[in-house]
Amino acid sequence: MAALDDVSVKIEAGAFHALLGENGAGKSTLVKCAMGYYAADQGQILLNEREVTIAHPRQAHDLGLGMVYQHFTLVPNMTVLENFVLSRGDLPAVIDWAAERRALKSFFETTPFTVPIDTPVADLAAGQKQKGEILRQLYLKRNLLILDEPTSVLTPDEADEVLTTLKKLTTDGQITIVTITHKFREVNTYCDAVTVLRRGKLIGTRPTSELDNDTMAEMMVGRRETRSVVERETRAPGKAVLKLEGLSVADSVGQLAVEDLKLDIRAGEIVGIAGVSGNGQRELVEALAGQRDAEAGRMLVHGEVYTATRPEMVRHKIACLPEEPLRNACVAEMSVAENIALRSFDQPPSSPDGIRLRRSPMRETARKLIEAYKVKTPGPDAAIRGLSGGNVQRAVLARELSSEGDLLIVANPCFGLDFAAVAEIRARIVQARNRGAAVLLVSEDLDEILQLSDRIVVMFDGKLALETDAAAADVGAIGRAMAGH
Repeated sequence: MAALDDVSVKIEAGAFHALLGENGAGKSTLVKCAMGYYAADQGQILLNEREVTIAHPRQAHDLGLGMVYQHFTLVPNMTVLENFVLSRGDLPAVIDWAAERRALKSFFETTPFTVPIDTPVADLAAGQKQKGEILRQLYLKRNLLILDEPTSVLTPDEADEVLTTLKKLTTDGQITIVTITHKFREVNTYCDAVTVLRRGKLIGTRPTSELDNDTMAEMMVGRRETRSVVERETRAPGKAVLKLEGLSVADSVGQLAVEDLKLDIRAGEIVGIAGVSGNGQRELVEALAGQRDAEAGRMLVHGEVYTATRPEMVRHKIACLPEEPLRNACVAEMSVAENIALRSFDQPPSSPDGIRLRRSPMRETARKLIEAYKVKTPGPDAAIRGLSGGNVQRAVLARELSSEGDLLIVANPCFGLDFAAVAEIRARIVQARNRGAAVLLVSEDLDEILQLSDRIVVMFDGKLALETDAAAADVGAIGRAMAGH
């Protein structure tokens, strides 16, 4: 399947050009082709109206192309000075560090913001690290700078400070910028032109002045059928199984990724959480699964305070299919049978007393679930790391749904799977809802959210930006909320 299909984009010199699209639209693939990380199957790259071949990132750098990635690339244990100097391709055999320090200080005198030169990058705050990433590209004299979600780790004030500086550089003709973003406010304030991709295809490139937020949202998500044929019983939702009351969760660098979240999930309904990745969904699921502590607020299951311990998950019949299940929900070296038994290994029949382990009942249970969930494996004793992604998903679903839990938490359940596996897994999720389970579905696939959900909420910057019944969902309004408008 093509990640990009006949996409042509022209970036004017001195432009501040936005690249918009949902997760999986092909934005990162496009810019990584330009940076030499991927080789295109067909098409050309023209720089200053001359065709160039970029087969390696170093060639891109030599041509004046630079990129600031979503994840930090500065070496944590090195100082800012060391990172900047060692990024150059023209290093002498012996580095004159005193001269390099003077040169970098002189450079920082020309920039509106700076970072501490002699501080190890690991000791910088997230906002300082991102400023360091951008300043490094300017220090290396890149002519065209690609930014991948550049403000995702910045406060609103920091974002405005950085983008205002970059905008002035483009206005002065010193640099050309392409920014991948999903924030309409930033597009409207700073960008001259917008290119929209959807499912690997070019939807269009237009001046920002010709676009309003509704038009951009429609270009991003398209007009879609909000329902599809997944067998669902008509039923009124029951009592709230999961309640989130003012829940706040921090990310890995200490910033709040989920902020004051209030949400109820009732028995017999699927609540879909839509949103562009990086808006707190991962941290929310990790808090519910016991992989991350909450900073404030509380979680309630069946009216009792829930802190995501294993005994609580067993007592309340909570099942969880997290993102990347091989990494987050399995022990790769253990067998399929052992992984299927992770929820029940200390309960009868696998263990008569919670201490001794009986492997034959464990294998027998695994055989039944392997057959019921169509898990393709050489046998229950095969290591789970040898299974395909879809079969790992099926094995984890078999484990999580076999106990017929009251609450099912699912994150991006069909990412990277083939059509048959997608249909099977979505049907299993709806079956859990039909028998009365409360289902929280977190997905970056808007079609999946629209197809499966009874109720849809949108997360943006860690907060709920929209809540609507799926039957009455306005796709344009969802697209605008996903972009923070």
